Amino acid sequence: MNIITEYPLWMIIFCVFAGVAYAAILYYKNKHNDFSPLLIRTMAFLRFIAIFLIAFLLLSPLLKTITHTNEKPIIIFAQDNSQSVLLNKDSAFYKTEYKEKIEKLIDELGKKYDVKSFNFDDKVREQLQFEYNGKQTDISALLDEMLTRYTNRNIGAIILASDGIFNKGNNPLYVSSKLNAPLYTLALGDTSVRKDLLIQKINFNRIAYLGNSFPVEIIVNANKAKGLSAKLKITHANKEIFNKTIQFNSDQYIETINFTTLAKEAGLQRYTVTISSVNNEITLTNNRKDFFVEVLDTRQKVLILAAAPHPDISAIKQTLESNRNYDVQFALINDFNKPISDLNLIILHQLPSANFAITKILSDIQKSNIPILYILGTQSNITQFNAYNSGLNILAKNQNFNEALPFFLTEFSYFTLSDESRKMLNNFPPLSTIYGNYKLAPSVEPFLMQKIGNVVSNQPLILFNQSVGNKNGVITGEGLWKWKLANYAQKNNTEAFDEIISKIIQYLTVKIEKGLFRVMNNHSFNENENIEFDAELYNDSYELVNQADVNLLIINSAGNKFPYEFSKTSNAYHLNAGIFPQGDYKYQAVVKLKNKTLTKNGEFTVMAMDAEYTNTVANHQLLYNLAKNNGGEMIYPSQTEKIADLLQKRDDIKTVQYTQKRFNDLVNLSWIFFIIITLLTAEWFLRKRNGGY
Repeated sequence: MNIITEYPLWMIIFCVFAGVAYAAILYYKNKHNDFSPLLIRTMAFLRFIAIFLIAFLLLSPLLKTITHTNEKPIIIFAQDNSQSVLLNKDSAFYKTEYKEKIEKLIDELGKKYDVKSFNFDDKVREQLQFEYNGKQTDISALLDEMLTRYTNRNIGAIILASDGIFNKGNNPLYVSSKLNAPLYTLALGDTSVRKDLLIQKINFNRIAYLGNSFPVEIIVNANKAKGLSAKLKITHANKEIFNKTIQFNSDQYIETINFTTLAKEAGLQRYTVTISSVNNEITLTNNRKDFFVEVLDTRQKVLILAAAPHPDISAIKQTLESNRNYDVQFALINDFNKPISDLNLIILHQLPSANFAITKILSDIQKSNIPILYILGTQSNITQFNAYNSGLNILAKNQNFNEALPFFLTEFSYFTLSDESRKMLNNFPPLSTIYGNYKLAPSVEPFLMQKIGNVVSNQPLILFNQSVGNKNGVITGEGLWKWKLANYAQKNNTEAFDEIISKIIQYLTVKIEKGLFRVMNNHSFNENENIEFDAELYNDSYELVNQADVNLLIINSAGNKFPYEFSKTSNAYHLNAGIFPQGDYKYQAVVKLKNKTLTKNGEFTVMAMDAEYTNTVANHQLLYNLAKNNGGEMIYPSQTEKIADLLQKRDDIKTVQYTQKRFNDLVNLSWIFFIIITLLTAEWFLRKRNGGY
């Protein structure tokens, strides 16, 4: 410890001079006091020291301290806690004798080193357990965690006790190259191949559409089963939908089985793949796998309602009927008397017209919030059309018509067109559009503009209008059938026309969530994943609010109920319900908004994790490479005592001394202040006690 200043040390002379001068002027030049010589010298000394210290602090002195800290070498011991460790004939050894060996080793190492113990499977935990219940193994995550925690620390060695099987994360060999410490591996598990049939992997589409077929690929492995056979079957809703007998003609047998099935029911569908067992299998857990497919019912109901027959209707109807996702109905307005509440889109061809005002139908459409596609033409009643909130208002004194070519707007953002379709638009013939002054609402997004001759006008040919909770489209002219014929004449197909019409219909039929209360969650989770939900609540002005409390009730297949309450975020809600066991669950979310109670119901499935049973053969080669590449050795459990000797023989595992320098401003030290106050107080007391003023 020493004191340094920002100024040359010789300037301390001025501090001494200031103290001497102040004391001398106060006590030796003043001849009017009756103090004794001893008292004068004492008070002068006190004043000198106080002034000297005050002046010295003006030099900005720093107190420099040097501390030395010794750090023992850190020995990191990481124990694999995954299920695969016990998949061998020595499983009892790892629960009893092995545990005692490791605890003894850690006690011995703790006498000389600072031992840090960890458990790992798919996560890293700062504790030592021998439960072997981890569903996945991520060795790279362990090594990354050690690098993060102990960077620039005195790591003596890392001891990794594992069977070398990893089924999550990166290859640990890549991460281990960053380690700055020797790595010793304790080789657990069994490298011998034992009799086992397993479903190694299932490849499938997670989403399918109702009424469509979808493929499934199953990879089956068999170890030490040459000459035997087993039956593979797939079940859905307790019904067998596929089976096959497999003959194993080698001890290392692998086969890929493909099948196709039809999505007959909407919702989350569970399929179970099982393979029958043979005698003396090491485990039966990997003989079964479930997979889930979300079947979407996207078959949209589209009604084409027309004032009279027209070739445009046929062109649109043929395009939509070629897509299995659309259920297309056609009706003339004077014959139509069906309910419309279950429709996803209504195409009004030249309606309202001079003869059909369709006031009631339009009122019903607006009440049901059904999207509308207006197609205007010679029979359209523009005055009545303007009365409905389509986003377009046409001011026309006389109903005259223009021949307008299509011009694509590159800034259009609602959907995209292929380059081929964009090129074809330039070759399409004109539509017959209504001549007039077009006024657009701010919510309108034009798709195609009218091109009159070589001039692109500011009037739309096709436009979309989307407001809160509803949307519609307007085609301002007739003659779409000519586009289809032109497409076929030039390309011998109608792909461009079909794409344009399909994209228009697809955009309009995509549902807008209209509810004031929404709950979002995944339909399936792994059994080691947290079950999480998000929720949103809207007021009548469709603004996000979260003042009210949202409660959630989860119900398992046995009828047990688990209540939760959502946490509030900045303007929404979130819930982490934690980990649930394998099974099917239903939930109900409830919130009160003013005088209304809003509810949302749903379901989810927790799937079993069997990654640890897919590979039952220990990978000691990986452990050997990890140790060799990082200056360590691979050791077997029977040689556990050897680890302490190996570490003690290393010259690079030593106690490290750290030196730390610190600088503190003396003016910030409280004890300096109290010394000065004490000196001045003592002087004042002596002066007053002896009659000084």
